[in-house]
Amino acid sequence: MIKKFTKNFVKILLVFLLIFLANCAKISDNSRKEIFIDNGKGLIMINAEIADDSDERKNGLMFREKLEENSGMLFIFENEESQTFWMKNTLISLDIIFIGSDLEIVDIKNAEPCRKDPCKLYASPGPAKYVLEVNAGFAARNKLKVGDKIIMS
Repeated sequence: MIKKFTKNFVKILLVFLLIFLANCAKISDNSRKEIFIDNGKGLIMINAEIADDSDERKNGLMFREKLEENSGMLFIFENEESQTFWMKNTLISLDIIFIGSDLEIVDIKNAEPCRKDPCKLYASPGPAKYVLEVNAGFAARNKLKVGDKIIMS
């Protein structure tokens, strides 16, 4: 009887520990962020991975074979300045959305994978503090335009 009780107690304790650890991971997980874009007709939600250090920004979405719908990667830079991207080792077509420090879209580019060197460069026409990469065609399907506001949760 005591052996059965101890076994059940350990199982229950493990379940609570797993729940606790899962919640801790959610609280401290800064690697994802919900981003909303106000296109003037409503809010569009994107579940974005965060690239906020040089290694994460360097690797970006390279070698990914797919990107889920309404998902993307948000690149966060220390300074607001002209940002330049390329599609080296990127396997999927993307929309690159350049965003100023005021959280307004400053430009949108459609980018194709780079099949051979030299790779085409995609630069913001002016200063950008953030860059959001999403599946190609996302901006057109959602009627995004320069001046649309971004809301970060």
